[in-house]
Amino acid sequence: MRPPLAVLVLLAALVAPAFAAPPAPKPLYRDPKYDGAADPVVVWNRAEKSWLMFYTNRRANVPGLSGVAWVHGTPIGLAESRDGGVTWQYSGDANISLPPDIGGPDQTLWAPEVVAAPDGSYHLFLTVVPGIFEDWQHPRRIVHLTSANLRDWKYASALALASDRVIDACVFPRPEGGWRMWYNNERDHKSIYYADSPDLATWTDRGKAAGVGERPGEGPYVFQWKGSAWMLVDLWKGLGVYRSDDLLHWTAQADNLLGVPGKGADDGVNGGHPGVVVSGDRAFLFYFTHPGRAGTIKPEDKPAAELRRSSIQVVELHYADGRLSCDRDAPTYIQLGPGR
Repeated sequence: MRPPLAVLVLLAALVAPAFAAPPAPKPLYRDPKYDGAADPVVVWNRAEKSWLMFYTNRRANVPGLSGVAWVHGTPIGLAESRDGGVTWQYSGDANISLPPDIGGPDQTLWAPEVVAAPDGSYHLFLTVVPGIFEDWQHPRRIVHLTSANLRDWKYASALALASDRVIDACVFPRPEGGWRMWYNNERDHKSIYYADSPDLATWTDRGKAAGVGERPGEGPYVFQWKGSAWMLVDLWKGLGVYRSDDLLHWTAQADNLLGVPGKGADDGVNGGHPGVVVSGDRAFLFYFTHPGRAGTIKPEDKPAAELRRSSIQVVELHYADGRLSCDRDAPTYIQLGPGR
């Protein structure tokens, strides 16, 4: 005897996948202007009720650029998602105003970090290089800007940190109040340093981050999840994972994330410069790849634009037995709820 139709419908509902939205595409996002999206950070836009991705927009497809000029002269691109992070649409560049003595006539903008303050204001911490250069041997500093709408940014100050070559700010609230910033001090073998602030405006440098600064890396990103603070650092061979209970002393996880190439489109190389969104009890890792650097074809046999271009990807993080993991080849059913 066959069960009634109503019972069959109920059973089908119970065993159906828990995800209403399709999995995130691979790649998640490619920039339509320069094809050089990198260094993603994802922020909830309170006014527009959408998610906004900030990213360094490298000039990957611009012909005639020698050396590393294509990584200079870069704006900060914006992409928007209105479906919980599944699909992203290009939304122009962030409107960033810098004094002439800070940005120079041909400013280079790298590695945005955006903080939503409790008073409703937004704060952008940005690496600035004063010009377009063909090599890496030039000063860079971290500056602070503010905004009411996430799109138009007003210069506030340049931070006095450990050296004249600092990049890749990450800012997180301290449990005792105030804020802590981690960044890369290139003068000290690309070590991770940190600084403290009571108000996001004035900063005191504290030196090398214990447990992290001993290993070279860049693009630190700190988040709270599963009862601990975590820091991910781009080691250029995957992401180093560090855990802390006090935001001061960090312990390295034995294995890295995204060090083994994936099989999906544009994902066949190690993942770099992370950003994380914690949504409910789930956490999603955004990262970028250089897809053209995969495979067996020699770099000299590939067009420059193919070697330079970069894509944004996303993968869900998992926690078990005190460690983080992710499966970049599994479908990522991302569904970001409204932020704060």
